Amino acid sequence: QVQLVESGGGLVQPGGSLRLACAASGNIFHINRMGWYREPHGKQRELVALITDDAKTDYADSVKGRFTISRDNAKNTTYLQMNNLKPDDTAVYFCNAEGLTPAGRYYSDFRSWGQGTQVTVSP
Repeated sequence: QVQLVESGGGLVQPGGSLRLACAASGNIFHINRMGWYREPHGKQRELVALITDDAKTDYADSVKGRFTISRDNAKNTTYLQMNNLKPDDTAVYFCNAEGLTPAGRYYSDFRSWGQGTQVTVSP
């Protein structure tokens, strides 16, 4: 079983910055991809940013140029640096990880979610 714990959310004024962190722990053999998603109140969860194990990244158009995803493979941790925040960025942010977990003599796929952290952008 793989657990994800997010941290770093909070209240910030428009134009401000926040840095989210997500640490994975548990029975991990390898993490292929880590990502951040967000769920604005009353809306569906949407992709914010992804990073692969070889550091390839992908971003939602709405955050390109403002958010940066990074990853520390040795610590099984991903970060989301959010700059020039806007009220539309207000949401619960969730961390996601996909990879392989030992299963007896073999490995099985896992996909885990964190519990979410609230980001509120307001004057």
